Amino acid sequence: MPALTPPSRLLFGPGPSQVEARVYEAMSKPLVGYLDPFLYQVFDDVRDGLRAVFGTKNPYTLAIPGTGSAGMETAVTNFVDSGAKLAIFVNGFFCERIAEMGRRHGAQVVRAEKPWGEVFTQEEARAFLEKERPQVVAFVHGETSTGVMQAPEAITRPAHEAGALVIADCVTTLGSVPIRVDETGIDIAYSCTQKGLSAPPGLSPFTVSPRAVERLAARTTPNSVWYLDLKLLMDYYDGKKYHHTPPVSTFYALREALAAIMEEGVEQRFARHLKAHRSFVQRIEAMGLKMHVAEGKRLTTLNTPRVPEGVDDASVRKQLLDEYGIEIAGGFGPLAGKIFRIGVMGPLATDPNLELFFEAFGKCLTVHAAA
Repeated sequence: MPALTPPSRLLFGPGPSQVEARVYEAMSKPLVGYLDPFLYQVFDDVRDGLRAVFGTKNPYTLAIPGTGSAGMETAVTNFVDSGAKLAIFVNGFFCERIAEMGRRHGAQVVRAEKPWGEVFTQEEARAFLEKERPQVVAFVHGETSTGVMQAPEAITRPAHEAGALVIADCVTTLGSVPIRVDETGIDIAYSCTQKGLSAPPGLSPFTVSPRAVERLAARTTPNSVWYLDLKLLMDYYDGKKYHHTPPVSTFYALREALAAIMEEGVEQRFARHLKAHRSFVQRIEAMGLKMHVAEGKRLTTLNTPRVPEGVDDASVRKQLLDEYGIEIAGGFGPLAGKIFRIGVMGPLATDPNLELFFEAFGKCLTVHAAA
């Protein structure tokens, strides 16, 4: 085979996001065995860092071996028994994925639905949950397909009133947007490593509240998915009882990415991303473009400006990639051809990088608006 020479890209898409050199360097460190004391120190560092970015003191915090979808399936297979009622707030693509996983695991899935790009109010959630009385409720905190961010309390408060556990998909928010798991009352949260944490993909950060741990401990039927059984996983992470061989180099990378976040300061990092989002919106509006999601409901790390009338979004994206090495994404489902999906995360969430992006983006839009 020839030498591996990936192209140099600026990753302004919905993920993966840009990775710092120190994180790549960490992946090159020597491997150790799956029960090595050094690896368990890495696990402890990762778990402490994840508690900080999740905003939780949950002891049951870990990284699942697998991508964000593995975290999603871990949440469903451990907390939704076959025949249980799972209520899902659907306003985008990834809510649909949770629903499909619930269906495959034998849950009785009930749905509250809104158009892609809208959010649910607490009153709407309460009316739905009082009617359905589910055992488990699920929602997406930051919906990657639309660029909308759902306020957790609008779901968690009425869910707890109904006696339900709450699962939150935090795939596009962890590490760059405040989640505050303990404060907002989220029982089970999962994420990924390749977006707000600015690490390579391959692990799914996961946290479970004491309330949910009690529910898990009381479960009498064995989990049908052995690999994602939280009881077995925690026996490995806490009890040092062999379960699987973890992706050691990926754990090194996540540890280094979390170390970079701790050095910057968690709150300072959130503030930097919010500042970058506001700057992005100002620049978009100065170009005469409109955001798809209303102000106050926007996911601040994944921006979704509308494609101008008469412009082919795929042509704009292709030119950006081919001529400038900049990756962005388009819409899909009901938003196909209607929005751009532009991530401003991690190292790229700065004014100089926004200047670079908008110079190229503006030129490409001008070319294709005139075509």
